[in-house]
Formats: sequence, structure tokens, C-alpha cells
Amino acid sequence: MKRTRPLWIVFILCIVGVMLVGCGTKEPAWDTFEGALNEKGFPVPKEANSTDRTTSNVAMDYVRYSMPDLKEKEGVPEPYRKAIEAWGWEEQKEEDSTNSRVYQKDGVIVHLTVHNGYFIVMIPKEKKASIKGLKTK
Repeated sequence: MKRTRPLWIVFILCIVGVMLVGCGTKEPAWDTFEGALNEKGFPVPKEANSTDRTTSNVAMDYVRYSMPDLKEKEGVPEPYRKAIEAWGWEEQKEEDSTNSRVYQKDGVIVHLTVHNGYFIVMIPKEKKASIKGLKTK
């Protein structure tokens, strides 16, 4: 009985060690992307989890994605900006902000904002009736 007790302790310590290594946080790889839920042509890291989507907002269609390592002060990570450009999106230089960017491609506008632990992809909805009204005046 005394011989098996140290083996069980070593066995349990090994299991705990493997669990700690496997559950440790890792940085996002920023190497694989998929289309956003609200705009399939806009890249979103595959590691990002969609936590919230609102289509009932009359002004914006937005999707919130969680990514624990994002920091608002650091803004959009460089590898992500490069992927967005590689997908054909051009950044619109409207404001000088690190955590909020506006991109355009084929007449579609996407607002990207980075916060602590998550980011939001927003697409403005067009009000076609009010645009027609302005054109006829």
C-alpha cells in the first residue's frame, strides 16, 4: 500500500500539470479569417467568438466578437489590418482614432471598433426612402 501512494501522487501531479498547460491563455494567431456574420466579405479572425448580433437597430447592423487579448488603447492589431487590406478593403481616413476604423469596398462601409476584450463590426443601414426624397428635391 505504501508503494502505490507515491505513484498516485505523481500521477495526480502530472494530470494537474497537463491541465494547467492546456488551459493556459494563448495569444491570437491572426492567421486564419472568415467572413463576418453581417458582411461575409469582411474578415474576422476564426478565433473570435460572436457574442451578440443586433439586426433590429434601424441605423446599424452590428456584431460583437469576443477576443480576450484585445486592448482598446492598442487599437486594431497590425496583422488584422493587413488581413483587412488583403481582402480588398480600403481604410477611410476620416478621423485619427486608434480603436475605431472605417473601411470601404464596393460601396459597402464597415465600422470596426476595438474595446478591451472584444471588437464590433458595424454596417450602416441605408434609408433608401429618405435618400430618394433628397434626390427629388
